[in-house]
Order: sequence, then structure tokens, then C-alpha cells
Amino acid sequence: MRQSRRGQVDPFIVMDVMESARRAEAAGRHIIHMEVGQPSTPAPAAALKALGQELAEPLGYTVALGLPALREGIAGLYRRWYGVDLDPARVVVTPGSSGAFLLAFAALFDAGDKVAVGEPGYPSYRQILRAMSVEPVGMQTRAENRYQPVPEDIPEGVQGVMIASPGNPSGTMLDRHALAALVGRTREIGASLISDEIYHGLDYGQRAVSALELTDDVVVINSFSKYFSMTGWRVGWLVVPPDMVRTMDRLAANMFICAPHASQVAALAALTPEAEAEAQANLAVYAENRRMMLERLPAMGFDRIAPPDGAFYVYADVSALTHDSAALAADILDKAGVAVTPGVDFDPVRGAETLRFSYARSTADIAEGLDRLARYMAGR
Repeated sequence: MRQSRRGQVDPFIVMDVMESARRAEAAGRHIIHMEVGQPSTPAPAAALKALGQELAEPLGYTVALGLPALREGIAGLYRRWYGVDLDPARVVVTPGSSGAFLLAFAALFDAGDKVAVGEPGYPSYRQILRAMSVEPVGMQTRAENRYQPVPEDIPEGVQGVMIASPGNPSGTMLDRHALAALVGRTREIGASLISDEIYHGLDYGQRAVSALELTDDVVVINSFSKYFSMTGWRVGWLVVPPDMVRTMDRLAANMFICAPHASQVAALAALTPEAEAEAQANLAVYAENRRMMLERLPAMGFDRIAPPDGAFYVYADVSALTHDSAALAADILDKAGVAVTPGVDFDPVRGAETLRFSYARSTADIAEGLDRLARYMAGR
């Protein structure tokens, strides 16, 4: 059967690494997972309890933009975290952040438009844009800027700019001044700004700044996957300017009908104080894992890193060790039993010389993984 050219996107390499790790585990090996950004902790107890109580009632379609109570709850989060008075009508509940990307790109861009994306950056930005016949334009960010774009990195002639803070794979953040400079530059060139804030809440010191603190002329994307430990529940959200709400309503109804009703019920309960306390306890685990990573990785030879401000990743320049990070990652998995992600997923230009280490698992797992990595590097 004939296939479209736009459907021929690159693979999501981290999923291939996960499959290789799964095969190793099926063969009886114990693998330490540092490849995927997935919390090992369960969804908040309040979310599980709420869903259990709701299962006695029919779980059908919700309105396309999401349960009104959940949209109000998300607006409340913006008041608590950022001091932003957000109209719940601007909140659009989506099937994960992936659904939010689809809606945002469909609402903002036409076929042939160009969107600037940071490199290194989350690979699915590029692939989803390509699948929608929109051209991603790479912004090669620099280590001295901690792998975050600065205004001069944004090329002329783009219709959109995609930013992420904390970033994936770097974990680095934009402070208020740096974010304001990017907001100003996109306004100057007439480009739409999309801010991926999926790792907000996961920070180690200064809190992350939301683009909504600076402007309403932005599309913000977030999710319950990371901070709330609800990856498999597939529920995220968008915040859009008021004049985009009706467009989002029409697109969401046609593309998805709605986000999963059950997941929306659980997500609403995840916004309670009890659930927030659980999330903060998880954050303390990530903070300890981060401390161990930053202490031990440099001693092994992974010493060219930008210390992460948030999320749960360390991104390392391994050009002194290899020019084929995929081969190095495969060798680490084979000989050390540790799954890590090669940078080719995140940066098509320099990714063959970088690795990403995730510390989203338990502290015991991270400690064991670091021990294995130390033995592997000592034996190279």
C-alpha cells in the first residue's frame, strides 16, 4: 500500500533502547533503567481512590475541552504555583502532552510553515511537526548557554518557536530574564511561542518560571506524567490565548473526542493537598539521585555536563570517549546491564557524541546503576 512521505519520521530511539532492555530482561538479566524519563513511583493515592469510587458510575465521553472541574483545578494550580489568575476556559485537557502537541501544531501552523526547535531537544517535536508537513528548523544551542536557546539563536523566517524549561535532555531551565528575552524576540519576528512546561514542579533550588507569568500570547503545554507520576494515564493540558479556545474545541472534538474520562477523574484528585505532599516526597528522592549523579559521573569520566536545574536527567558530552553514542549505549547495556539513551535522539548534529542519563528511578536503583557504570568505565 502507498505510504505518505510525511509519515516517514525518524524512530524514537529511547523506545528502541527500552525494547533492547526488555529483551535482556526477558532473557533473565537484571537491567537498571536510566534510559527513560518515567517515574518509578505510582500515581498519588488520592488519584487511585477517586478513580475506584468513580468506577461504579458510567465513564463516557466528557466535553472535548475536558471536565470543567479539572480545568478549574488546573487553573488553581497556576494561582498556587505562579500567582497567575488564569481563566479556566483557557485550559484544554488532552490525551497526554503528546495530544497537546498535536492540537497546538494543528491550530498554529499550516503545511510548509517553519518552527524553530532547540537542539538538543525532545525528539518528538521534530517528528510530529514533520508528520504534519511543517518544517522543524534546528537551533543549535550551546553548552555555555546550558543548552537553552538565546534570542540570537532564533532564525528569521520561522512561524513558530518551541521552548522547554526544564529542558529534555538537559534538565536546564530558563530564568525570568532569559525567558522574557525569548518572548520579546518571538513577538518581534511575529512568531508563535509554544512553551513546554511538562517538568515544572521538578526543580532543585529556584522554581521554574511559567511563560504565562510574562505573557498571555503563548501556548503552554503541561502534563500529569512527570511531577504527578502519571505517565501511563495519558492526561495533559494546554493553556491557550482566549481567541484560540474555540479552535481548540473543534480540533479536540474531531481528533480525540476527549481525553480519557477515567484519567481525568484521577488527575483532578492528583491536585489535592495530599497528592501534592506525595509529589514533594518523590521530589526529595530525585534530589538525592541527582546529587549522586553529579558526584559520581564526573569521577568516571562523564565530566562534561551542564548541571540540571530540574527534570530528572543528566546530559553528558562523551566526545572524549566516542563518536558513536548509540554504539556506546549498546555496549553499556550489554556489558554493564544499564540502559542509557544515546544523544542522537535529541540532537541530529552532535548527538553521536552525547548520552542522557535518567535518574527517575528509586535511589537504590540509581546507586546500583552508578556502581555498574563505574566498573564498566574502569574496565574500558
